[in-house]
Amino acid sequence: MPTRRNNNRPAVPAAPQKGEGGPQRIAKLLARAGIASRREIERMIAEGRIALNGEKLMTPATLVDDVSGITVDGRPVRPAKATRLFRFYKPQGTITAAHDPKGRPTIYDRLPPGMSRVMPVGRLDFLTEGLLLLTNDGELKRQLELPRTGVVRTYRARAYGQVTQAQLEDLADGVTVGGIHYGSINANLERRTGSNCWVEMSLTEGKNREVRNVLAHLGLRVSRLIRTAYGPLTVDDLQPGDIDEVPEGALEAFRKTLK
Repeated sequence: MPTRRNNNRPAVPAAPQKGEGGPQRIAKLLARAGIASRREIERMIAEGRIALNGEKLMTPATLVDDVSGITVDGRPVRPAKATRLFRFYKPQGTITAAHDPKGRPTIYDRLPPGMSRVMPVGRLDFLTEGLLLLTNDGELKRQLELPRTGVVRTYRARAYGQVTQAQLEDLADGVTVGGIHYGSINANLERRTGSNCWVEMSLTEGKNREVRNVLAHLGLRVSRLIRTAYGPLTVDDLQPGDIDEVPEGALEAFRKTLK
């Protein structure tokens, strides 16, 4: 089993604050600095939590050159650090959120002590396990989550019931379930064991509970769901709760493949 990385390494030098050619929308700049996603930052502005030189901001379209004078909940924003990306094996029975009103364990409860501030790329539901990417860069998070970026997510599902390969191949044309249309899915029947089967599915949308809903539409009841890959990154060699950092070279190669 891989050893968890020690995150008490020397600080990475801050990225230049004016590296993108002039003023930027504050929502984009704060996302890049790892505060939150653009959508979350827009919500924070609406709630009056973000200020510039002591004045609460009214719009996420505000243009700024850098983070000087910007505060979030009264705390100064630090310049963006070099982008980092981590592979994390999300255990079954954890919430992909910082806090849960019901008191259930979250992914942050399973991260190593002293872990730098990171955000999840997308979500895995409470019972789904497997590969969850974490990053300190809100812009990278957004880019990886957008369906138009075309990043393929791969899952393996153990399900109870009967299904044919022909039925699974029909998913390549997309399917509408409960009024929600799901785009093309590449699905293959891996094996059957009694009344159970294993199905591998690859898709690019990643809508809420997409795999579970589509398989239920085919008459299957999912008993275990594992995300095995996100683009070229896989969960191979990780066990539940393990985390490691994607090497800088692999991260840059991945980013170059994004649409």
